[in-house]
Amino acid sequence: MSKINIVLADDHVLVRNGIKAMLESDTDIDVIGEAGSGLEALEKARKLHPDILVLDIRMPEMNGLEAAAKLEDYSPDTKAVILSMHDSEEYVLQALDAGAFGYLLKDTDKTEFLKALKQIYSGSKYFSGAVSNVLANRLLNAKPFTTSKTAPIPETDDTYSLTRKEKEILRMIVDGKQNKQIAEASGKSVRTIETHRFNIMKKLGVNNAIDMVNKAVKENLV
Repeated sequence: MSKINIVLADDHVLVRNGIKAMLESDTDIDVIGEAGSGLEALEKARKLHPDILVLDIRMPEMNGLEAAAKLEDYSPDTKAVILSMHDSEEYVLQALDAGAFGYLLKDTDKTEFLKALKQIYSGSKYFSGAVSNVLANRLLNAKPFTTSKTAPIPETDDTYSLTRKEKEILRMIVDGKQNKQIAEASGKSVRTIETHRFNIMKKLGVNNAIDMVNKAVKENLV
């Protein structure tokens, strides 16, 4: 794989330095430019044409969501990724509407962050953690579904070998519940739920919650 060229935009220099160091610890990634505002980020994108523009939301002159929406006019082939500490529904949906290819929280661990950027570079979208539940809700609201009462899928005829617990968790994910809510309902830790979520995605052959919910709905898995 060729190098992934990234421009990083955050108005806090210390934050940028930390993220840059984390990204450049991977030999497949180069941070080729930095910006402290949304407007500066767009200008850097125009000059450098990075593969990915990583944007914080709250920045001076122009916020990251506004910059993502305008990015196509500055560098059409650059993909916008929002990196924020906020997981509010309003921000997530605005990012989606702005054409962002990803929305990652700042507490995302290094492994997931690097995986997400490589997936986005390859052309896919990536929305991590609780963020994906907001998008799952939008998907379900846009495409309502009903389960079949006349021909339910038998418990023993599960193509993906989901356990009963995994099916329970998948059902709650489809219902839009976040990991913390699922953990409380199941009497398990959030980390345990995250592990189940990972295993479910692996069994279904998907990389994010949107595809997981879409597949569960389409194939009537819950």
